[in-house]
Amino acid sequence: MKALNSAWIDTPCGSMLAVADENALFLLEFCERRGLQHEIERLQKVTQLEIVRGKTAPLISIEQELHLYFQGNLKTFHTPVQILGTPFQQQVWAALLKIPYGTTCSYAELAQSIKKPSAFRAVANANGANQLAILIPCHRVIYSNGTLGGYGGGLHNKQYLLSLEKTFSEKSLSKKRSLLNLI
Repeated sequence: MKALNSAWIDTPCGSMLAVADENALFLLEFCERRGLQHEIERLQKVTQLEIVRGKTAPLISIEQELHLYFQGNLKTFHTPVQILGTPFQQQVWAALLKIPYGTTCSYAELAQSIKKPSAFRAVANANGANQLAILIPCHRVIYSNGTLGGYGGGLHNKQYLLSLEKTFSEKSLSKKRSLLNLI
């Protein structure tokens, strides 16, 4: 019988739950996320698959990639993913993937980027429905006034992720400047 496999991944932000089949990652969420049980139930309903403990290639891959990410050595993830959502949600999530590492944008800017400038509330809802935390970087979206806004994984984790990315993007920029000075 086919099933989805799950694994706990320890990160500097706390434990995360990863769920995948043999080919792709379906879910990556902070264990302390409000509504995690609902997300798991929704995933089971949509896939019609049981979730069991186990390891698959995507689970091994995402664990390695998260380790590199938190060390500042990975800015783009390559673990294959299976994105389950409405066409609108998928449009928003595709736009999230275009937000550069170490930067942020507002919900209004994200709405404008998908050519729906008045849909910033719907964009925020789609952001909150993202089931692939960190990989689809919904943590990079903030309010127009510069405050953090919400984050299903907890505001402390959102702040941590933004600070981590800013630190490593600035270090990368400094390194590039140093190399240019040598030329």
